[in-house]
Amino acid sequence: MSRIAEIKKFGQKIWLDNISREFLASGNLQKMVAEDGIAGVTSNPAIFFKAISTDSRYQTQLTELKKQDLTPLQRYEKLAVDDIKQACQIMSSLYKSSNKEDGYVSLEVSPDLCHDASDTVNSALELWAAVNEPNLMIKVPATKAGVVAFEELVKQGLNVNITLLFNLEQVNAIWDAYLRGLDYRLNKSLPIDSIKTVASFFLSRIDSAVDDKLPEELKGTAAITLAKAAYNDYLKIFHGERFAKFKQAGAKPQYLLWASTGTKNKNYSDVLYIEELIGAETINTVPDATLDNFRDHGIAENRLNKDLNLIDNKLAQIANAGINLHNIGEELQKDGLQQFSDAFDKLLLLTK
Repeated sequence: MSRIAEIKKFGQKIWLDNISREFLASGNLQKMVAEDGIAGVTSNPAIFFKAISTDSRYQTQLTELKKQDLTPLQRYEKLAVDDIKQACQIMSSLYKSSNKEDGYVSLEVSPDLCHDASDTVNSALELWAAVNEPNLMIKVPATKAGVVAFEELVKQGLNVNITLLFNLEQVNAIWDAYLRGLDYRLNKSLPIDSIKTVASFFLSRIDSAVDDKLPEELKGTAAITLAKAAYNDYLKIFHGERFAKFKQAGAKPQYLLWASTGTKNKNYSDVLYIEELIGAETINTVPDATLDNFRDHGIAENRLNKDLNLIDNKLAQIANAGINLHNIGEELQKDGLQQFSDAFDKLLLLTK
């Protein structure tokens, strides 16, 4: 058994943070599902930019699309939809055999829509219809408009990956919206047992933002501490009274998904954000290089539950060092949106 596959024993799912036509054609996704237990796939504008700009398999279709009266966005979406649909079909058997727990593939709405709830919903519905696979998951940034859009998409029964979460307030706003969406469906006698949503919490960027302001003993701890605090909140909500009636009706809890898990600081372990956050009812989406590192020397054990009772004290230590994690989370979300938007603009230049 590979080191990555061992993680499954602790109740965590590993998703792959990458996609390209070359990769899909190679059979490597099926191999990683079989050997490493890979349980899902995520994509983003930067991943598609790299794929389309370096993989010759896109060029014939792109040349044909450029002859058609389409916008750059429409051309990109046709390319992306084909890839995502193929990935969904590859993951379909896992989706079915896991009772719809695994096998999801994420496709992001345009980041340019992130402050318009209505446009986000409309775009999500169009992508959902275009891919037309039950294991598609629509990615929506967790802006204020994104929270509104997310609730509406849950009401409409879509699978959603809500992304760019950087603080506890953002995460809890998403969980509140999820429960409101489920409540709406329950009151309308609509099924809630087929909806799968995840809350993508970004890690390495938090440490990059605060480390130079922290004393030596706290460096490299802020992201892990905040992630564990979010997990504490998850346990209270989804193992508590608020979720009980939805659970009884078959609803799935909204797992935390650890994102931005490639280590940016060379002084830290290159598998830090995998090893320290392995635990039940969570997902980690991991780029290829970090997966290779874990496959080589990672240690699979449950560390997420370690010292959960000390998290409030650790948060207080970080606050006492002058760090306002709420404000930093808000700034990081803005920065993340800008990075996605910049990557998207570069991507559309390829399809212009």
